[in-house]
Amino acid sequence: MRVPRALRRYGCGLALISALCAFQKPFRVYPGMEPYDNIPLPPDWQDQAEWVFGRLMYPQHPNARFGRYAHTFGSLFDWRNGFTSWTQDYPRADRHFAQAVRRLTRIHARSVEQPINLDDLDDVFNWPWLCAGEMGDWKLTDAQAAKLREYLLRGGFLMLDDYWGTSEWERFEESMQRVFPDRPIVEIDSGDAIFHTVYDLDDRYQIPGQWALRRGTTYRNDGEVPHWRGIYDDKGRVMVAMSFNSDVGDSWEWADDPRYPEKYSALGIRLGINYVVYAMTH
Repeated sequence: MRVPRALRRYGCGLALISALCAFQKPFRVYPGMEPYDNIPLPPDWQDQAEWVFGRLMYPQHPNARFGRYAHTFGSLFDWRNGFTSWTQDYPRADRHFAQAVRRLTRIHARSVEQPINLDDLDDVFNWPWLCAGEMGDWKLTDAQAAKLREYLLRGGFLMLDDYWGTSEWERFEESMQRVFPDRPIVEIDSGDAIFHTVYDLDDRYQIPGQWALRRGTTYRNDGEVPHWRGIYDDKGRVMVAMSFNSDVGDSWEWADDPRYPEKYSALGIRLGINYVVYAMTH
């Protein structure tokens, strides 16, 4: 009996997916910085999916807000073991947002995130969508910067969030310049497709962290004005999307808390949905 060509292709596709999955790093959980109780794993956490929230791990900058702890206590605050700045909002924000992707799109999203270390050989290339927060705290090595540049030029997407004011921007830019010394960081125009892929987001406003609401202000340092910045590839596709002077991660993390205003979660979730669908279609 001859196997139809379409069926053969489908079988080959399944074999390729299985082969790729075999080389992916397994799901793992790290201790985070947030002061809430451990979050139980969803019952379907082992299910395969077409989209996964990739959480970028990174080394601490020695001059960052939390970097002094890593510098003082050494291996106790080794970024590779969690409990440093890359775990801010993790894993609660990641899992809340994955649920939003499931509810608001037809994308088959995995219920749990994937922490991704650029030093894990070529593992990053298995995860085409990455997010990172507290960007005033990162300090990439030259090897990590080169790996991230290759990942993005191959078609990967990176969302960067939760850094405020001049000093945090300068620390962020120190590593970003090593990733792309030849590509400018620009303000993304409101007419860009990334703001209109699913939701029309011409009205974008500062998204404060939960910490800011407790203090009665919407920002920290001199970060009063929100910016939506990006880095483009040679075809005009946004590779890196930056929410500078906002805390989109908190808008996901606290979306189920009645004390966190709905207007901020509404914008933060819509923004993230646009970034996911844009990354998968551009």
